[in-house]
Amino acid sequence: MPNYTASRLSSDNTVFPDRLEIDATNVIYYKGNVFGYQSSIIARNNIASVSIGSGIFFADVIIESYGGMRVVASGFKKSDARTIVILLTT
Repeated sequence: MPNYTASRLSSDNTVFPDRLEIDATNVIYYKGNVFGYQSSIIARNNIASVSIGSGIFFADVIIESYGGMRVVASGFKKSDARTIVILLTT
């Protein structure tokens, strides 16, 4: 199960970086908080689209489901973002 953690150098991830866990059936998005974290789970068969929003140094991974749920995980290395898109679209 691949895990991808956003860079702490990106703007929104200095203290609590975003994290994505991808397995055969689900994608789990973790957003850290002062006390714990928030998680969102999207079943892989419910993913409608996956896209990348790229900046100068880092990239955002945008995952949308058929039910209208939208997850924006920000601050990933561009190579990790491309790998995530390939994993979720194949």
